[in-house]
Order: sequence, then C-alpha cells, then structure tokens
Amino acid sequence: MLPWRRALRAFTAALLMTGALTLTPTATASAAPAAASAPSSSSRSSSGWNDYGCKPSAAHPRPVVLVHGTFGNSIDNWLVLAPYLVKRGYCVFSLDYGQLPGVPFFNGLGPIDKSAEQLDGFVDKVLASTGAAEADLVGHSQGGMMPRYYLKFLGGAEKVNALVGLAPDNHGTTLLGLTRLLPYFPGIEDLLTTNTPGLADQVAGSPFLTKLNAGGDTVPGVRYTVIATKYDEVVTPYRTQFLDGPGVRNVLLQDLCPVDVSEHVAIGILDRVAHHEVANALDPAHATPTTCFS
Repeated sequence: MLPWRRALRAFTAALLMTGALTLTPTATASAAPAAASAPSSSSRSSSGWNDYGCKPSAAHPRPVVLVHGTFGNSIDNWLVLAPYLVKRGYCVFSLDYGQLPGVPFFNGLGPIDKSAEQLDGFVDKVLASTGAAEADLVGHSQGGMMPRYYLKFLGGAEKVNALVGLAPDNHGTTLLGLTRLLPYFPGIEDLLTTNTPGLADQVAGSPFLTKLNAGGDTVPGVRYTVIATKYDEVVTPYRTQFLDGPGVRNVLLQDLCPVDVSEHVAIGILDRVAHHEVANALDPAHATPTTCFS
C-alpha cells in the first residue's frame, strides 16, 4: 500500500471518531430545557448567532465567521464558542460546507477547493448583511486550514482581517500509529477513499496541500493565529499545524495552561482556555492573560 494510502486510512478512522465525539454537545443541549432549541436557526438568531440583523459595534467592528471541521457542521462545532463570542459583543455567523450528496449532517467531505468557494460566498453574504468591510475567521481542524485557500487563491485577503485556527491541519497529517483504530471501522476505507475527496486533500503531501503551501504559508494583510495542543491525536505531529510568515502567532495550549489535556476535538468545541485565546486573537489591543482559569 502506498504511504499516502496508509496515512489516509488512519486519517479516515480518526476523523470518524472525531465526528462522533462532536455530537456530544448536541445531546447535552437537548437535555437542558434552556438550550433545547439551540440547533434551530430561530433560536440562534435570537441570541445573535447567525442573526443577519446584527450590526457590528465600534468595539468589535468585524463579524466573526466560524468554520467547522471535517465531519462537523455549523451547529455542533460551535455550541460553546459561538455564544461565548456573542456574549462579548460580536456578530457571529457559521456555515456548512463540503456537503456530499446523500450524506446528511456530516460535512467537510467534499473537495477543499470547492469548500473554499462556499466560504467565499458566505463571507460575501455576511459582509453585505452587516455592512462591514472585513470579517474575521475562526476555524477548527480543516476549518482552520481551508480558509487559507480562500485567502490565497480566491481574493479573500481583501475581505479578511484575521484567521484563527484551532488545531488546523495546515501541512496535513500523517497520523502515525493510529492505524490501530481501523479495526473499529470495518469496510470504511474503500467507501471513504472513493467518495470523500476532502479527506484525501488533507493527507500530508497531497496535491492540494502542495499547492496551498507553495510560495509560503501566509498572504500579506492578514493576521494569523494558530492554537494547538500537544495532545492532538488527529493532526500529527502537532507542530505541523504552525505557520511561518509575517503576522503569524503560534500558540501551544499547554504553554498557557500546563495541566490542560484537551485533544483535537476538545480544543475546538469545549476548551475555555483556547476560547479565551481566540478572543485575544480577535481583539489583540484588549487582550488579557490566558491562564487555566480563563
């Protein structure tokens, strides 16, 4: 078997596990009366999440667009971070991208260049609605890497002030050692390698990533923040998440809170330490120290 296929087998298994774990917040929300309707567009609008009547304030003049990860969606990935940012006065929006025909709920599986085109259209919609000149992007996993294609090849740098990536697979992943997960997903390799180009695009050394990273990781005019955890089991080695270039800040979660054991899923959807650092990245002029008690 070719090396990239071995990596893709592990990648597929780990992301399936990630997708399953990402569903947990939905179950929790459904059990709580106050949050029972959180997934509905009307309830999100009433709290300011995906509220197209929201107008950015002078304190936070740019809307924030949240970009989910592979197997994620615009709701579950952001049940904690979206309200966290809304409470702090941001206009917050989230999109679904990378849908495949006949595959409901699980997104981020289509060709990543096409997903970036979807992000392009969504940002235009948000800017038109809010009247803002630029947006800030916050993405988890693939959602922290895919926007770089939009910035580099689709003119996004003219519309985006900052990109914040939570555990982004900026240089792909090898997932060394995770092939032991495959027995838990019999028959899944052939199905996914045939029908999910978004997975193949994320394997280290893929044609997509080669094109994305050729000539440098960044584009002028955009601030980049990468927030990683050393316990990441999906994007490995974790330091491959970091970017090089002007306007880049690479953050290791354990440098902020040594006892934080969040892994790939938790850093995006649950970790308040990481979310505090997101808020700092969105408003560096008013950043406050990020600690274990943030």
